[in-house]
Amino acid sequence: MAQLAKANINSLLDQAEDPQKMLDQMVRDYTNNIAEAESAVAQTIGNLRMLQDDYNEDLKNAQDWGNKALAASRKADEYRAKGDSVDAEKFDNLAKVALQRQITAENEAKSAEPSIASQTEVVDKLKQGLDQMKNKLNELTSKRNELVARSKTAAAQSQVHDALKSIDIMDPTSEVGRFEEKIRREEAKVRGQQELAASSLDAQFNALEDLGEQTEIEARLAALKSGGSQQALGTGNGSHTGSTVDEADFDKL
Repeated sequence: MAQLAKANINSLLDQAEDPQKMLDQMVRDYTNNIAEAESAVAQTIGNLRMLQDDYNEDLKNAQDWGNKALAASRKADEYRAKGDSVDAEKFDNLAKVALQRQITAENEAKSAEPSIASQTEVVDKLKQGLDQMKNKLNELTSKRNELVARSKTAAAQSQVHDALKSIDIMDPTSEVGRFEEKIRREEAKVRGQQELAASSLDAQFNALEDLGEQTEIEARLAALKSGGSQQALGTGNGSHTGSTVDEADFDKL
């Protein structure tokens, strides 16, 4: 269950993360780590320098006590040459004390050598590690810049693609396509209206022709009843009176 919950959380983070912000945060975190490492390395180097200072001080003290022992021994020899055994013994004792302190200083210096060597090795490794961290930071920064540039380029390409798609006149789903379809429908409607208007006009003309023919027939019938000439009957277009008359009726006349 814990693994499943963690996987779900990581999935949500992957979907929500901003690559540039995440990379910037990585650079900041790594920079802070380097700063902390530099502080630790500086402290270690400081401890090493203190050991080296103590070591050098012990060497200097050993040399000073050696010089003092030599001077006291020579002084004792001078007094012994003069027959002053008391002062000779006194300076010989001083020489012995100086030599004892010289030995102590040398032992302290010698005992510090392993620590100094170990600490020096640690400092060298820490310096190398710090240099590697700085190199990694430079690589991470360069990679961040590259990825951010690629991300912006991809976003710009996507924006251009979307813009081109929105004005693609061949795409029926684009705005232009929808406008074209709307205009086509309006044009089709106008053609339908024109066809309807033309049909109505033809019907009106046909009605007028039928009315003219009927008027002429009525006029000729009136002429017959009034004793009009046969010539008047012969004029006109020879139209028939109607389909309700039986042709056999003419034989009965």
